[in-house]
Amino acid sequence: MKKLRQISGHGAAALLCLIICSPVLMLVNLSFQDSLELSKAFVPPTGQDLAMPDMLPLFPTLDNFGEILLESPQFYKVFWNSLGIAAAVTAGQLIIAVPAAWGFSRTKLRFRRQLFDLYVLLMLMPFQVTMLSQYIMLDKLGLMDTRAAIILPAVFSAFPVFIIYRSFCSIPEEVLESARIDGAGEWQILLRIGIPMGSAGIMAAVVLGFLDLWNMVEQPLAFIRDRKLYPLSLYLPMLDRTGGSILAASAVTLIPAAFVFVIGQDKLEAGIIASAVKE
Repeated sequence: MKKLRQISGHGAAALLCLIICSPVLMLVNLSFQDSLELSKAFVPPTGQDLAMPDMLPLFPTLDNFGEILLESPQFYKVFWNSLGIAAAVTAGQLIIAVPAAWGFSRTKLRFRRQLFDLYVLLMLMPFQVTMLSQYIMLDKLGLMDTRAAIILPAVFSAFPVFIIYRSFCSIPEEVLESARIDGAGEWQILLRIGIPMGSAGIMAAVVLGFLDLWNMVEQPLAFIRDRKLYPLSLYLPMLDRTGGSILAASAVTLIPAAFVFVIGQDKLEAGIIASAVKE
């Protein structure tokens, strides 16, 4: 009976996973179909209200990928725009968030807890609330319509501080006291003990931050007018190509995000668990 319940549980989990992943699987499936198959998929037969795409391509083709990768040089430009923005913001967030999270978790300042609560409050505020103030500040600094208009505000995000903070809090104080007795300074403790032992939270912040940055829409739409600076998230809806090439471009766009998620999956899970532990 116990084994039957386990099999039922695994089956239900697999079914739920398949349902959740079905849009991505359908995207990949359609990206390998030729124009004739796609026309049948997107145009319902007479008397039917729903399109009925084939579960697998009848005649798989790479023409759609060739059209977007070999005949669309602009695609590479916006691809590197997205990758450069995501990499720059992620690196900047680590430079700011790691020392900030260490300070919140290990210093004994009087208003440390209140300041951290303010950080959490800022994290909960949506972009629409701060968009106008960011726009005015970036305009005064002359950064509008540049990549810096997206990178600079995102570097000071409160979210990575929150994630990394919990991992640093889980480090035993005895370990840190032993290092101080041996003559280590705070920066040495952070670099040699804090970062290695808090790597789960750091990697979780990197993975979640990269996925969010890779798919951002509102910030570039508000601060950038030059289409040459557009990231992929804005370029794809404006792609002047056939349906198959748009599907292929969307499938290619998924690759970096999927790669980062797979590489950091274990650390992501550990970091999320650590961030959920109450003090």
